[in-house]
Amino acid sequence: MSDDLRPRRSVLYMPGANERALEKAKTLPADALILDLEDAVAPDAKAEARDRVCAAAASGEYGSREITIRVNGLDTRWHADDVRAAAQAGPDAVVVPKINSAADVAAVEKALEAAGAPDRTRIWAMVETPVAMLHAEEIATASERLAVLVMGTNDLAKELHAEHVPGRQPLLTGLGLCLLAARAAGKAILDGVYNDIGNEEGFAAECRQGRQMGFDGKTLIHPSQLEPCNRIFAPSEDEIAAARAIIAAFEEAEREGRGVVTVNGRMVENLHVEQARRTLAVADAIAAMG
Repeated sequence: MSDDLRPRRSVLYMPGANERALEKAKTLPADALILDLEDAVAPDAKAEARDRVCAAAASGEYGSREITIRVNGLDTRWHADDVRAAAQAGPDAVVVPKINSAADVAAVEKALEAAGAPDRTRIWAMVETPVAMLHAEEIATASERLAVLVMGTNDLAKELHAEHVPGRQPLLTGLGLCLLAARAAGKAILDGVYNDIGNEEGFAAECRQGRQMGFDGKTLIHPSQLEPCNRIFAPSEDEIAAARAIIAAFEEAEREGRGVVTVNGRMVENLHVEQARRTLAVADAIAAMG
């Protein structure tokens, strides 16, 4: 499966210090997991959590889920040891917080390669500061190993002195800049977390907003968020049927030499056909995950 089409609808943070949580993650319907060594782990538990997370990532016991390790930031005393251990474990990706520049990406890439990381281990860069928003393009294009931008909306709101409000108006400029950078660079991009676990309606609304904006999926903080997130970020049956109708009508028009194609009264152009084919390819990729 191409990296562009790999499903990343739901990407769940799992605390690296919690052995029970890591075991439970093997049964959860998440497209990807972030085994967390940063915020979820107390300073005196960092080393033990690192060993546990790296063993989990290397175990091969998580099925088709994409397995990533979030290391501590470049400016912390744990970062170098985290990256070395993660490189040896060989996860699908290493998630690095507070990436602010192309130089940060280059430093992570150099450290991974020096530690013998396999080529398949990618970099996911967390962009969560005003500086990162203003340098999103250089970050997204800094390395072929970099595959995904991850929005850190909690930290961004904190640094903006912004409020968490429905619709996320204070964050839309930053979200838009990072989306533009990711698409210009051909990278995937994940929306930030939703904090109010008990607010199902609010969470669903934010998932719909993220999908409408163009995000590939959303990072999550609780397993209860998986089902609605997977559903909202996947093509619906109606969308799949509409995509098939567009492709069929276009192909029929091509066979008949007609230059104008309409489906349900709407004109269809090449760009609509490309979008329809991507919709079907995404649906097939999700189905292939089982």
